[in-house]
Amino acid sequence: MTEAKATAIKTSSASTAPRPRREDAEEAVRTLLRWAGDDPTREGLLDTPDRVVRAYEEWFQGYSEDPVEILKRTFEETDGYDELVVMRDIRLESFCEHHIAPIIGLVHVGYLPDKRIVGISKLARLVEVYGRRLQVQEKLTAQIANAIEEVLQPRGVAVVCEAAHHCMTTRGVHKTGTTLVTSRMLGALRNNPNTRREFLAMIGPHARTIEE
Repeated sequence: MTEAKATAIKTSSASTAPRPRREDAEEAVRTLLRWAGDDPTREGLLDTPDRVVRAYEEWFQGYSEDPVEILKRTFEETDGYDELVVMRDIRLESFCEHHIAPIIGLVHVGYLPDKRIVGISKLARLVEVYGRRLQVQEKLTAQIANAIEEVLQPRGVAVVCEAAHHCMTTRGVHKTGTTLVTSRMLGALRNNPNTRREFLAMIGPHARTIEE
C-alpha cells in the first residue's frame, strides 16, 4: 500500500479545520438548549453542556484513530490457510450525518486472505473506528471494505451492514422496525459467484436481502 493511500484512509471524513475550544463547544450546547425552549441555567441543565461534550468525545473518537494502524499488524503463520475469514454480528453504533441521530445495527465482515491474516479483534475495531464518526451507511460500508482491501491486500473482501436509523424511526416518517441493508464486495467476493454464495451462507439469514 502506498503512503498516499494510507493517508487517504486515515483522513477520510476528517476535518482539516482547527478544532474549537471545549468552552466553545459547551456554549454551543447552551445555545441549543435555549433554542429548544429551555433554560440552561436551571439546576437540571447546569452540567448538561459538559456531559454532552464528554459524550461527543466518546461517540466521535473515530476521528482521532487510524484505521491503517489497526490493520497493519498481520500474521503470515497460517499453515496455508486460504479460505474465507468471516466475523459476523459486529455491533455498530454510529450517528447519521444529516440529523446526528443514532444508527444502530450489525456489520458482517469477510475476506479471502492472500498469505496474511489479521487478528480478529482488529476487524471489530475497524468497524468501531468508522462507526464513531458522522456517517452515511453506504459510505461506512465502503470505507470498511476499502480499508481491508488496501491494507491487507486479500484476494477478496465482503462487508454487509444492516442497521436501524433513528432519524426515520423517532422523527420524520416514524417508521419503526425497518432496517437498511448495504453491502460492498471486492475482488473474488465480487467476481466469483461461488465464493460470494459461500460468504452469504456463512452470515446466515442476514444474507437474504443481498441474495434477492
